[in-house]
Amino acid sequence: MRKLFFGVIVAASMITGAHAAVEPKAVVKTYADVAQAGYEDALSTARNMQKSINALLAQPSAQTLAAAREAWLKARVPYQQTEAFRFGNPIVDDWEGRVNAWPLDEGMIDYVDASYGTDSDANAYYVVNVIANKKLSVGGKAVDASTITPELLRDVLHEADGNEANVSTGYHAIEFLLWGQDLNGTGPAPEGRTGTPMERHAGNRPHTDFDPANCTGGHCERRGQYLQVVTDLLVSDLEEMVGHWQADGKARQAVQDDPKAGLVAMLTGLGSLSYGELAGERIKLGLMLHDPEEEHDCFSDNTHNSHFYNQVGMMNVYLGRYERVGGSTIKGASLSDLVKERDAGLDAEMRAKLDATFKALQAMKDRAEKVETYDQMIAQGNTAGNAVVQAVIDGLVAQTRSIERVIAALELGGIELEGSDSLDNPNAVFK
Repeated sequence: MRKLFFGVIVAASMITGAHAAVEPKAVVKTYADVAQAGYEDALSTARNMQKSINALLAQPSAQTLAAAREAWLKARVPYQQTEAFRFGNPIVDDWEGRVNAWPLDEGMIDYVDASYGTDSDANAYYVVNVIANKKLSVGGKAVDASTITPELLRDVLHEADGNEANVSTGYHAIEFLLWGQDLNGTGPAPEGRTGTPMERHAGNRPHTDFDPANCTGGHCERRGQYLQVVTDLLVSDLEEMVGHWQADGKARQAVQDDPKAGLVAMLTGLGSLSYGELAGERIKLGLMLHDPEEEHDCFSDNTHNSHFYNQVGMMNVYLGRYERVGGSTIKGASLSDLVKERDAGLDAEMRAKLDATFKALQAMKDRAEKVETYDQMIAQGNTAGNAVVQAVIDGLVAQTRSIERVIAALELGGIELEGSDSLDNPNAVFK
């Protein structure tokens, strides 16, 4: 953890001139309203994905598989924006591992290519392949896996033996089942693939993997059962989080009942996602290692969008607004308003840093959609691609420095921001 200590919280902003002070309670209410709307959109798009997956399983075809994949990609847009609420809100952080844990050892779930290997010193469940095996041994105990149930995935397999690579639920388990392994590494796309760079370079699971009448990959009924159960679990988990941000929800109450604590949660979330999580663990680490296994949405090659919408989410929190999936906008009193009242120059600096990072991420997104995928960008020797990714890291680090100054200006006490060895102690990465 990277600790930042400032003074103790003091009185709220004073009334200046003829203008009423921006009240922290109004700022944290907007924050909670944006969170609620974001999770509602994540839920509605997950339900749309659930319908598309049901259609795929009812009638497997290239078309229904493509529709399910597209629905997954659309579902990621609002969810990734909600990650700005993760750090600083224990209810969200404790829950997040169920829905967005990564990276995962896919051999625990389904068949894998021979190049994946047959064992791992770090994970006893590396190639358990629950889809192919109705009897398992977990923690030294026999487990009946003849029926794939929510309890099997959530309570038995997810993070089995305390290993975070044993991811059996959430967006990325669904992603793997829809796309299969991405075996392209950082190299060129296979010959004959058509479509955008992302479509040419992602995993290529056939729709017949879900067709019992024309089955490839074996165990098609169980694969469909797994996909059905894990999708239903995601929808259920999102329903739970929507409830936490409604009027009587625990997460909303935690930030609104104590506005000072709400401001701390907001800035903890911004700083931790910006620095340790996104700049460090999700981007810098992969660039240092030139390792495609370190990309967030690796099976679908959607990583550029994943990072882009994280930044949009951080801007939503600072600016006090959110554009909903349907086109309407939630907006209200913001951190920007509060900072501007204390120090207009600092607010202008913060806005400029957010905008600069957004532009760097837009350049990454454009490159991924028109030139080469994110995993190709981080390849060793790809000077131009590496530079695009490094510009994003630089922007995130710079905006974190401004977030630190905002914390100081608002006198918000001791705040811990997530750190990352890849940024704070690079030599440790290679040990």
